[in-house]
Amino acid sequence: MLYSDHPRVHYAKAQLAEVICQFRFPAILSIGAREPVDFQDAVRSMFPRYAAKEERPGPKLTGLGSGGPKLEAQKPVVNHNFVSANGRWKLNLTSTFISLSTVSYPGWEEFGQHFDMPLAQFIRIYQPAFFERIGLRYVNIFSRKKLDLEGEPWRELFTSYYLGILAAEDVDERSTRKCSVDTELSLDGSCRAKIHAGPGMVKQNLPNAPQDPEVKFILDMDLFMGGQLDPRMAAGGLETLHSHSTTLFQGAITDRLHTALEPD
Repeated sequence: MLYSDHPRVHYAKAQLAEVICQFRFPAILSIGAREPVDFQDAVRSMFPRYAAKEERPGPKLTGLGSGGPKLEAQKPVVNHNFVSANGRWKLNLTSTFISLSTVSYPGWEEFGQHFDMPLAQFIRIYQPAFFERIGLRYVNIFSRKKLDLEGEPWRELFTSYYLGILAAEDVDERSTRKCSVDTELSLDGSCRAKIHAGPGMVKQNLPNAPQDPEVKFILDMDLFMGGQLDPRMAAGGLETLHSHSTTLFQGAITDRLHTALEPD
């Protein structure tokens, strides 16, 4: 089954690399025109560290259908970063989105507690007309070594929906250079998901950093809803996305992997 009806559990050996939630809204020019002083004051108790970075989006293709398409440079965007004292939580604010991310996911309830106040303050200060997109993304990177599963084939750990040809018993994963599954599907009338699944190497981009030779399994689930979403429904929207993420994740892993993750 693609969706599992197993109850939600907390895993002692969760393999989450990053969790991100993001709210996109029509551009609010005041965020880019001046420093977000009032917003910083409102969130500084939880996110005392601040930095700003100017980012330049990639060029935009214009003029399609007119006979003269061209690439136009985009204006730079200021990304305001608010970071917790322990460095594990980061808020990002630009003129078109606000997001929260963590590399040390403690569970859904605490994650929500870290975003409830900043989101409420953002809505109070900037009064967005609506949200265009609400997204919740889970990036899982499974290490068989860390889970004491070395030697176990991926087909014993993940359901066939996420394995492609690796689900076949006569396929040697060691001789398969590349195999991944990329899917976009509707979850209900308002929610969608983009899912990437497959084995791969995780590279360190820091100069002279040692590279990990272990092949890991990446399960990247990006769940989202779009339209003109009432800011008052933001929290409910996130809860809906999270409920879908639970059934998808449980449907992706086998009982063998479920046990190795050590559910509480």
